[in-house]
Amino acid sequence: MPDTKKKRTRKPTLTAATADRHVLYGMSVQSVEAEIDFVDETYRDLRGRRPSLLREDFCGTANSACEWVRRRPGNRAVGIDLCEDTLAWAEAHNLSGLKPAQRERVTLLHRDVVDPGPKGRGSDVTLAMNFSYWVFRERSQMVAYFRSVREALAPGGLFMLDHYGGSDALTETREKRPLDGFTYVWDQHKYNPITGEMVCYIHFEFPDGSKMKRAFEYHWRHWTLPEIRDCLADAGFTRNSVYWEGEDEDGEGNGEFEATEEGEADMAFITYIVAEK
Repeated sequence: MPDTKKKRTRKPTLTAATADRHVLYGMSVQSVEAEIDFVDETYRDLRGRRPSLLREDFCGTANSACEWVRRRPGNRAVGIDLCEDTLAWAEAHNLSGLKPAQRERVTLLHRDVVDPGPKGRGSDVTLAMNFSYWVFRERSQMVAYFRSVREALAPGGLFMLDHYGGSDALTETREKRPLDGFTYVWDQHKYNPITGEMVCYIHFEFPDGSKMKRAFEYHWRHWTLPEIRDCLADAGFTRNSVYWEGEDEDGEGNGEFEATEEGEADMAFITYIVAEK
């Protein structure tokens, strides 16, 4: 008698040789659905309508841009990044997964975010997420970038950034987080308290014992919230607000962010900053 039971297919075991670092990054670092929820809700709260054109700076694999055009038929997205190889990966893996009509509404630009060009202008919202803008380590560079963002925004446009701080952010430490089929390792490898400059790596470890070391490498300056807010003001933004995450009954982050001028001196925290043109 034939076996009518469905056979279970085993998920292939990831190894350092078979895994794609960009896929792992998306699984371990990004949460684009929640990010775009925040964009939509915050813009609507502040402007009374929904935005349509989103610019994703330092877009990498353009995950946020793709999520944006999937939300509504009228949404358009522009992604800007200096890494040509990563943009090519985005085209081949993320944009190719969109429906044809959605794909037509995404534009990827191989450019410097400080000089976005005509196609990088007119956005309702510009994003700089995953602390990517910390690549600017001099104050003059940061203000120049912020000013270029403000000038390129549409009237009433918003600039949204994320930020992480707390005493843990100013140390040399490694943090491991087990995920589905691999372990994510955040390595704050070097920190200079005089300049604020830091070197960080992302590593991935796998069940077979293999490791993908230094899959991603960052040379940043850690900026405090007051420093970033001062730079935004100097760049001409009329107002900027910090959105602090609430807590659940266990004292953990609940994913709900509210604008406030009163934070808590936690050892580690992640916030959003929203600057208004």
